[in-house]
Amino acid sequence: MDEETEGGDGRRTPPGHVGGAAEAEAPPRVVGEEEEEEEELDPRIQEELEHLNQANEEINRVELQLDEARTAYRRILSESARKLNAQGSQLGNCIEKARPYYEARRLAKEAQQETQKAALRYERAVSMHNAAREMVFVAEQGVMADKNRLDPTWQEMLNHATCKVNEAEEERLRSEREHQRVTNLCQEAEAKVQALQKSLKRVIVKSKPYFELKAQFNQILEEHKAKVTALELLVAQAKTRYSVALRNLEEISEQIHARRLQRLIQRRASPVGAEASPQHPLSEAEGTQGTHLGVEGASGDTLSVLSLQTIASDLQKFDSVEHLLKLSDATSLNSEELEEHDQPRGGQGHFKHHRSISL
Repeated sequence: MDEETEGGDGRRTPPGHVGGAAEAEAPPRVVGEEEEEEEELDPRIQEELEHLNQANEEINRVELQLDEARTAYRRILSESARKLNAQGSQLGNCIEKARPYYEARRLAKEAQQETQKAALRYERAVSMHNAAREMVFVAEQGVMADKNRLDPTWQEMLNHATCKVNEAEEERLRSEREHQRVTNLCQEAEAKVQALQKSLKRVIVKSKPYFELKAQFNQILEEHKAKVTALELLVAQAKTRYSVALRNLEEISEQIHARRLQRLIQRRASPVGAEASPQHPLSEAEGTQGTHLGVEGASGDTLSVLSLQTIASDLQKFDSVEHLLKLSDATSLNSEELEEHDQPRGGQGHFKHHRSISL
């Protein structure tokens, strides 16, 4: 009879049942969740997240600097306009009369800068032309070294050097013409400045404070404008890095989802061969057990049939009166002893035949 067991908390536990929260079985876990927990984090994700955070911090920092630079530029611009208007109201119309002179000076300065650039291009073209001519000279010496045979390498080098000389000559001529043109423009601008300076000498002197103040403000504004442009370039570069890191994270995420989907498909397809295979040993064992039972059953039936045949043959012998007359009491006793001895060997399911013999 089963007895109830008493737990540590005084509660009765029915037989065959184990109580307690510590001994409760944990709920089964899904295989996919275990694989996802065991799956290591892709190192590329951490790297791209660092790039993303760095780009984000740089964007925030540079944008603050850009806002400050733009604010300073607008403040200087408004302040310069206010001061120039005040200066202009004091000087009167002499500013408008002297403006062509300062405009001519500005154009002359630009022409002078263009002349310097054209001179540099011309000098570079002359240097390339001289280098190409030296290359042609070296190639000609190599070709003339062996007059009996023509080396294709030296011939190819000579052709290449000749092409370079022609290109350098065209560039030199073009640079020379450009330099001559901007030089003429610079000379014309200088002559115009000299002429205006002679004709507008009085108004130029009177309006000089206004244009000097304007030149100072223009220089300050150009510096702040260059700073704003540089900061805008830094912001654009940081945003580009941010976009690249974000796009890389999206690609990594798509790859991870693709791998998970592939594993899920393989997991769903695996029971066709994986779950059916463990059943084979059990089926084979059951089949083997059934085979053994069948053999035992067949052996038992065969023994029963043989016993019945033997008993039937003995009965036929015992049916004759002559044979019965020859039987003695010892024979009867021996037959009973044999039947009692064969009874435990037959086991369950064996057929026994009892027949009394009377004289």
